[in-house]
Amino acid sequence: MAHHTQNSLKVNVPAAKIWQILEDFSSVEKFATTIKSSPIVNQINSGMGAKRLCTFNDGSSLVEEIIEFQEGQGYKMELSEFSLPLKSMHAQMGVKAIDEEHSEIYMSADFVVKGGPLGWLLGSLVMRPVMKGVFKKLLIGLAYHCVTGKSVGENQPSKEQLRKIIIS
Repeated sequence: MAHHTQNSLKVNVPAAKIWQILEDFSSVEKFATTIKSSPIVNQINSGMGAKRLCTFNDGSSLVEEIIEFQEGQGYKMELSEFSLPLKSMHAQMGVKAIDEEHSEIYMSADFVVKGGPLGWLLGSLVMRPVMKGVFKKLLIGLAYHCVTGKSVGENQPSKEQLRKIIIS
């Protein structure tokens, strides 16, 4: 049975500026605190079929391939080659304009955990809330990177640095 988790963040950043970063599919390490590198592993840098290898700070990795793409809005990815106890996982990232200067960024995932009923329990009680927290950090990093141009690194920006970026 599939699990779903999602998170979103309203920010004082135009949707077009967010999209410029999201569209550069190999740049996720600039705003994700857990990702060390994310090079493109095929000849497609953006859009349908683009594929990246995300290597995490702990040395683990996974491959993400864009399987649905909406220019200026977002994309859906199929994840593979992961060490997580998953049968399958799909994730979405995107941006929606609120007005000319504000937007909502979001990330969601649908995943199936290996292991039958015990796997389902692990997915429900552990993996889903952990992923939701990871998505929040990634979205915060994305907003910060869009405004400052700085890579986030392994640490989240401070609340003071985020005060003018995130809409409460």
